[in-house]
Amino acid sequence: MRKLTLPIFALLLFTSAALAEGGFYGDAPDANHPWAIHDMNRPQPMRVEPGTFSSQEKPGAPPSDAVILFGGQADEIAKWQADKTPAEPTKWEVKDGVLQCVPGSGYIRSKEEFADCQLHIEWSAPSKVEGNSQGRGNSGVFLMGQVEIQVLDNHNNPTYADGFASSIYGINPPMANALHAPGEWQTYDIVFRRPLFKDGQQIDPGYITVFVNGVLTQDHTPLEGGGGHKSRSKSRTFPDKGPLKLQDHGNPVRYRNIWYRPLPKRVTEGGEYSRMSEEATAAKRSEIAKGIREDAGKLEGNAKMYRLLESLCYADDAAAREAGVAAAGQFVAELQATPKDKLESKKGTTLQFQKAMDYLVKFKVLPEDFAPKAAVTEIVKASEWDKKK
Repeated sequence: MRKLTLPIFALLLFTSAALAEGGFYGDAPDANHPWAIHDMNRPQPMRVEPGTFSSQEKPGAPPSDAVILFGGQADEIAKWQADKTPAEPTKWEVKDGVLQCVPGSGYIRSKEEFADCQLHIEWSAPSKVEGNSQGRGNSGVFLMGQVEIQVLDNHNNPTYADGFASSIYGINPPMANALHAPGEWQTYDIVFRRPLFKDGQQIDPGYITVFVNGVLTQDHTPLEGGGGHKSRSKSRTFPDKGPLKLQDHGNPVRYRNIWYRPLPKRVTEGGEYSRMSEEATAAKRSEIAKGIREDAGKLEGNAKMYRLLESLCYADDAAAREAGVAAAGQFVAELQATPKDKLESKKGTTLQFQKAMDYLVKFKVLPEDFAPKAAVTEIVKASEWDKKK
């Protein structure tokens, strides 16, 4: 048997304690937090099988929930079209598993449209160095077709800072130049959040985070309207969805391994986070309480009592309160009727009940003078179970 390290052993003890305490463990929900601390009612994270990292020779595999925009297959060119109206097939080419810009053919856009995302894309500037500044290995990644993350061969090639590789073009330079040499594959990992408006007012400017070859170059940078060429952009609304566009800037830049993962809603648009508005929190707490009551309906005995009382931590319900309080009274009555020489066998369940009562009173779910709490405290003291041994 493998010996557990201290951190793992401590985690197992913590998890066991949290499960044993049920809903009476961490700080209770409040006006802005729909879940308790360490809440076992909170949904578990979705399982995603991780992908693999790329090498210069071979692109990595995407995670299991990724939407593949280009994975190296020739027929995947059908997922793209020329950036024209009306739409028409693109003249970009797929060669040796790589999507390559044909200079002069124009921008390309994905048929798939999406918004907030984690985007992974790899690109390579020509190995034969020609031109300088913005004329060397130039292309661009346009999120939702609106915001450009600059693609440029800046390996020993200065240019204006807000047009540097991995800049948010026209807005913010990268924090570092982490590019490989021309001809080698560069990896962009991008987290994109579009601007949000409500009733004509901006409630979130939108943000972009970028890693280049594993190095952070944009750290939650505000969009300031999305950027652009020569003119300062201003706050503006974005569509709900948009395509990914890749720029033809006259250089045969190559792309591979393009995929994205949609991101959940932010709290400002109804997403579920630790801290939420009072209105959203109240609605979520009501939903959680209902689910706990439904679960309680499938249980019997003490398990049902605890779930009914636990539901009151999220939202009050007259029927649940009546049934939970009655069950608590019955629990204490049975304890009081237990012969003294038989009481020791009920020590564990009694202390568990006392902890639940202390929790519910502490967070004002039950009144301070709740009779079953006083009664169980008296039993614990009389049995000297409150004394440390």
